Amino acid sequence: MDLPLWAWLAFVAGVLILLALDLGIFHRKAHVVRVREAAFWTAVWVTLSLAFGYVISRWLGPQKAVEYLTGYVLEWSLAVDNIFVFVLVFNFFRTPFKYQQRALLWGVLGALAMRGIMIGVGVTLIQTFHWVLYVFGAFLLFTGLRMLLSRDDQETDLSANPALKLARRFLRVSPDYDGQRFFTVVDGVRMATPLLLVLVVIDFADVIFAVDSIPAIFAVTTDPFIVFTSNAMAVLGLRSMYFLLANIVHRFAYLQAGLAVILSYIGVKMLLLDLVHIPTAVSLGVVVGILGISILASLLFGKPNEALRSQVDEREAAAG
Repeated sequence: MDLPLWAWLAFVAGVLILLALDLGIFHRKAHVVRVREAAFWTAVWVTLSLAFGYVISRWLGPQKAVEYLTGYVLEWSLAVDNIFVFVLVFNFFRTPFKYQQRALLWGVLGALAMRGIMIGVGVTLIQTFHWVLYVFGAFLLFTGLRMLLSRDDQETDLSANPALKLARRFLRVSPDYDGQRFFTVVDGVRMATPLLLVLVVIDFADVIFAVDSIPAIFAVTTDPFIVFTSNAMAVLGLRSMYFLLANIVHRFAYLQAGLAVILSYIGVKMLLLDLVHIPTAVSLGVVVGILGISILASLLFGKPNEALRSQVDEREAAAG
């Protein structure tokens, strides 16, 4: 279904207005985001996302609404994995807790722009070459199995990050933070602050995650409007979700395994799309069920990640 241009412009304008209010009014002043505040904003973004789903239901019909909701839950669940990376990045750069929200907010803007480009390319490929869906399916199945069998201990060496190396090659970087500014002046020389490097690494990490998550949603729908809006609404709520879950992220011992199973399921679904039709509502139930089981099992039986636990303790001590 080809929607009129005004529908796209209205959605993008709405997102930009929300971000402008967030950046310019609600979170203009740097401060430590407590769990209660994070829970409130997480509820706000989830409510807005569900409200938009209701608009789609009334406007485009129940089937499109189910596709949107499934895509939103899928992207939201896969985005949870970003939280592990955020903890590592902020710890690596020793980012003061009260400045982290500014880096994440601008990171959301970059993520939306890059995901929009990637979704446009993906839709074009699928519409031109149907077999690309099988390529996506095989890739997701491979990625899921690799995640399931890997023994990633979350101790990635960020100093080897290619985006970070490139930024340090072309930018003069001050050794210290200057509030929540991305640039500062030291001895008359304009320099980037470490907070800009944090933003670069966060956006680079989102591109890597999007390589998995965007093909996954094409198993739900190839409607570009549904793909983009579900992605956008999931990304918009990621920042508040980070502050809500950052203090317990070390307890999600089985989350990666759950995400691996979800990716594997989506990959198999795409590989069998011309042989077996799996209703979107069933996929929604599968994704929610696997995510819920992995989180519950982590909290009840999982062994906390001690490396992440120590980083959480350091962050709480720094936050006071």
